[in-house]
Amino acid sequence: MCQQCDYASLLKKARLEPTDNRLRVLEVIGGNRYPLSAGDIFQTLQRTSAINRVTVYRILELLVDRGLVDRISTAGRAAYYGLAPNEHHAPHPHFYCTRCGRMECLEPGSLTLSGDALRKTFPGRIDKVEVRVDGLCNFCLRSFSFT
Repeated sequence: MCQQCDYASLLKKARLEPTDNRLRVLEVIGGNRYPLSAGDIFQTLQRTSAINRVTVYRILELLVDRGLVDRISTAGRAAYYGLAPNEHHAPHPHFYCTRCGRMECLEPGSLTLSGDALRKTFPGRIDKVEVRVDGLCNFCLRSFSFT
């Protein structure tokens, strides 16, 4: 769990009641060093107490809508979820392995894209900039056979 984030306060600032299930979802997401799929979040929550799969999906949608959680797209229809940028988490790019489907967080400074520069050239409103790098992770690269 992120030692810096107070999930109850984050929920209250977003005008959401800090229910047990919302707090649990945020704790699972914040407790990982990489984004998780909705299925991974559900399975992790199921280990400690019963929760309905639909409830998890609804909470994720609500947290995304309120800006507490980011939905990170993959090459397909699936999505991963990570904490949205806040005072303790800088915006950062992600790496997606096209072979095994693992999503990893990259260091914030490893690939930069200035939202300010985009805003100067794009006449509309930009709410979010998402950067994803696709390729093969180290594990898949080592096990990949070129023969």
